[in-house]
Amino acid sequence: MFGLIITLLIIWVVLAILGFVIKGLFWLAIIGIVLFVATVIWEFIRRSMAKKNAS
Repeated sequence: MFGLIITLLIIWVVLAILGFVIKGLFWLAIIGIVLFVATVIWEFIRRSMAKKNAS
């Protein structure tokens, strides 16, 4: 599962960089940033819940 999260984060970073490099695809950068932040928050919440359940 952790490998999937890392893969998604890498994809989101690549999309964000492509969006900024290619002017016409600025929307792609915005989507990449939003998805990156959402994935990080989701992983943080999931880990918090797992720690709470383990205690």
